Amino acid sequence: MIRYLALLALLAAPWVQAGSALHDDLPLSYMEQAPAETRNQPLVIFLHGYGSNEADLFGLREGLPAGYTYLSARAPQTLEEGSYQWFHRKGQGAYDGVTEELADSASLIGQFVRAAVAKYHTQPDKVVLVGFSQGAVMAYEVGLRHPQSVRGIAALSGKILPVLAAQVKNNPALQRLGIFIGHGTADQRLPYSDGIEANHLLQGLSLKPQFHAYPGMGHSISEVEINDLSHWLQGLYP
Repeated sequence: MIRYLALLALLAAPWVQAGSALHDDLPLSYMEQAPAETRNQPLVIFLHGYGSNEADLFGLREGLPAGYTYLSARAPQTLEEGSYQWFHRKGQGAYDGVTEELADSASLIGQFVRAAVAKYHTQPDKVVLVGFSQGAVMAYEVGLRHPQSVRGIAALSGKILPVLAAQVKNNPALQRLGIFIGHGTADQRLPYSDGIEANHLLQGLSLKPQFHAYPGMGHSISEVEINDLSHWLQGLYP
């Protein structure tokens, strides 16, 4: 699904293989790369897109800061072997999700975050959710509804769904939330306008997202975007 990541994984195969074991001691199954000392270190949690799995975004860590703990979680709903989703799409119009399933998956991610914070001896203000597509939707769901649970959200080719847009309100806890938005201008699955709308909504809540447009990029992730994401992460933890 993400051609650049496939190439990245191929080039870095020995490292990926070393961290490719699936763990099941937290509320969601996940892959892990952790430094020898995780205490008080940043904890980055990847949330994959529709029809993918925990391995899809795990290669991103190759281009992100060394020394962080990286986990990549598997969505709870099975489509087929190796293919998972966070929620079903609702209706045939503008992209939306089944409300109850959004809430259930958001609850599971919240439990996962809390358990991971305890396991790796870090704090909520060290946690960053990095989601692609449907995973970005979930990052917004968790981060904007429970901003005290994370330090930042990176939404790659994502969208703030209507139910969240209608319900999220400005509050002091939101103001500490760092947000990265990356979107390709040629995205035909979740159009570029979804990224623009998310940026405007968040600015209306007095937040200051770091917005990146990628000319000509479709529903994917580029090397340039990974570099931008890495710089943003380093800015959260200078």
